[in-house]
Amino acid sequence: MTNVLFIMSDEHSKRVAGFYGNETIKTPHLDALAARGTVFDAAYTNCPICVPARAAFATGRYVHQIGHWDNAFPYAGTPPAWGHRLQAAGHRCDSIGKLHYRGSTDPAGFDDEILPLHVLNGEGDIQGMIRRPPPKRPSTAQLAGDAGPGESTYIAYDRQIRDAACDWLRAAAAGERGEGWTCFVSFVCPHFPLVASPEFFDLYPLDEVPMPRLREAGDFPDHPVLRTLRAVQSYEDHFRDEEHVRIAVAAYYGMVSFLDDNVGRILATLEATGLAEDTVVIYASDHGDNLGTRTFWGKSNMYEESAAIPMIMAGKDVPAGRRVATPVSLIDAHPTILEAVGVAPDPADADLPGRSLFAIVEGADFDRTAFSEYHAVASITGIFMVRFGRYKYVYYVDHRPQLYDLEADPFETRDLALEAGYEAVLVEGERRLREICDPEAVNARAFADQAARIEALGGSEKVMSAGSFPYTPAPGETPRISGGPA
Repeated sequence: MTNVLFIMSDEHSKRVAGFYGNETIKTPHLDALAARGTVFDAAYTNCPICVPARAAFATGRYVHQIGHWDNAFPYAGTPPAWGHRLQAAGHRCDSIGKLHYRGSTDPAGFDDEILPLHVLNGEGDIQGMIRRPPPKRPSTAQLAGDAGPGESTYIAYDRQIRDAACDWLRAAAAGERGEGWTCFVSFVCPHFPLVASPEFFDLYPLDEVPMPRLREAGDFPDHPVLRTLRAVQSYEDHFRDEEHVRIAVAAYYGMVSFLDDNVGRILATLEATGLAEDTVVIYASDHGDNLGTRTFWGKSNMYEESAAIPMIMAGKDVPAGRRVATPVSLIDAHPTILEAVGVAPDPADADLPGRSLFAIVEGADFDRTAFSEYHAVASITGIFMVRFGRYKYVYYVDHRPQLYDLEADPFETRDLALEAGYEAVLVEGERRLREICDPEAVNARAFADQAARIEALGGSEKVMSAGSFPYTPAPGETPRISGGPA
């Protein structure tokens, strides 16, 4: 019987991983996992913000198919998740750590939710639904203000998750989880606050930390939708100088190394308990982090730093040392997990858009399209991305598109939509997008659903009075609300 150990991080940029070529970051355990498994070089989130990404991951369906538009539309157990399909087949399925669903009373597809983190008060970030015009986010000042060495509730929470995962595996080895299981272990780091324990922060002297790229006007083509997003989030306004930026980057690097250490301890336990031989291990993040590139921090756009994610699969029946260029995304987890444990797809899931990673590793569907969309905080319109072959096409409803050749221009400094000679590629990008959805119709539906929810909560003024918070507090932590009532 095959087991699955799925480890997810939060906001881990693939640019900050040794197995993707970063020579500064220290990720020895993830690098070793990559070396003994398969790495996906074109993996993407289906939405570059937490709640919608995790709903898509759970259900195997795109955000516009399930209506989980932003961080105020959390998953509540429908439509069915891969966990429900495992449970129906009598297969043990537990979670440890962050889920970011509505709450633990909802049937989310897990036999046991251990140390769960869900959206705040079962509602989430309701202020983020206001998008025309989007309000300023004063809570973003905390990202820069927090940056540096120290301890945070997220660090403490991840230690709890790590220890609980190791205990869970030891119990599984003792036969306490039955024959055949899936365990979803979900960390919160390296999601901000940008605070790293001194032992990990000190791995990165400030004079050796790479400064973020493309920070001067003219370094990259601008776009009106992204200009508004940058102005609303205003992260960059709160960094004093280059040293402050380097401190923030060093803290993020430290958190990534802390994450790597936690993953290493879990994998060592998997090996020590004798479970590794019969277990498929998958590592991925829910989305990335801009980390100061183009003066963006956090996520919320379709640049590689934000929308691309690290993804590794290793263990039983997975080729070692292989790199896969075929585009994949989080929705592919659903059929992958079911195939790994030998559970037949439910007939009701015949229309799922994902494909098993096992088939993709063997060369299936090489010319497929990876898709992502964004309808959340600070976006004045819907943003849609398709990755196909070497190209990335980004469509903004009622605004001009963007086009990048990621082989020739991996840091997206040339917007080919502004140049002659790429008309056929632009047409192909839009064709692939419209095969997946009608972006205008999806955009209208997202705004309508958000407007209805805002009205149900008492209107825009009431929602604004609730304020905003920079991140969902760890279990037991009091949220830091900004912009609410005095």
